Formats: sequence, C-alpha cells, structure tokens
Amino acid sequence: MNIQTKFHGEIEVQSDQLWNFPKGIPGFEDEKEFVLLPIEGNNIFQVLQSTNSLAVAFIVTNPYTLVEDYSFDIDEPTIELLNIEKPEDVFVLGILTLKQPFETSTINLQAPLIVQMNNRTAKQMILNDNRFTSRHIIGQPKEAN
Repeated sequence: MNIQTKFHGEIEVQSDQLWNFPKGIPGFEDEKEFVLLPIEGNNIFQVLQSTNSLAVAFIVTNPYTLVEDYSFDIDEPTIELLNIEKPEDVFVLGILTLKQPFETSTINLQAPLIVQMNNRTAKQMILNDNRFTSRHIIGQPKEAN
C-alpha cells in the first residue's frame, strides 16, 4: 500500500513492515498502525510514522544507545497484550522531542514503546519509576554498532 509520510513523502509499504498498536499511543488512540522508517545518513534515529495520518510521526531511538543505566520491568498487562514469551521477543524504543541545538533534545524514558517482534504488535507502556523522566536530555548519543 502507498502512504503519505511527514518526512519521506509518498512511499510504498508492505504488510510485513507494519506495526500494530492495538490501543494506539496515548494521545493518539485512533492511530493503530505504524511503519518504522530510516532517517537517511543516520543509524541511531528512526521515524515511527502512522499509516493513517501524515502528521503523526515520531522520531524514535533505542534508549539504551543514550542511557547506560536504563532498565525496567515490563508489566503483566503489556506482556499479555503483546503476547511476550521471552525477553528476546521485544525491543524498546523511546520517543524524542527535537530541539535546537540538537544536544538539548529529550527522550521520554518514562513511557517507552515496547515492540513485540514476532507478532508485530506494540504498546507505549507508562512507567511508575521516579528514576526516569519524560524529558531526559540526550546530550551526545553513543555510536550504534
């Protein structure tokens, strides 16, 4: 199918590229289907683009590339919703808020995106952990391998 995107113009996506958020994303509950798109010339950040709304696109990254001591437990409702059987089934993304200069941009560590790779479902999980903030300044990201 062809979709309009915020940063890539019109693109064609295959069904095996789609990620389903059964409950949407908080604040965007009607947006249930997304595609993860690369940012040319950048191997750390990506775009999580809604397939339904051109304007709904988030810059995301693996939070572990930015914060070494980031850890949390996935709650039982998320495990059940996404049908997570083992840790290797998932990867984690954080949503960024871009600012100028770039080093002052922030990542939301309080509400990570939990993505189940096998069934291509995902959920934004809200943590109740005061060690992390929704506006963690990213500084200079580590190079991805």
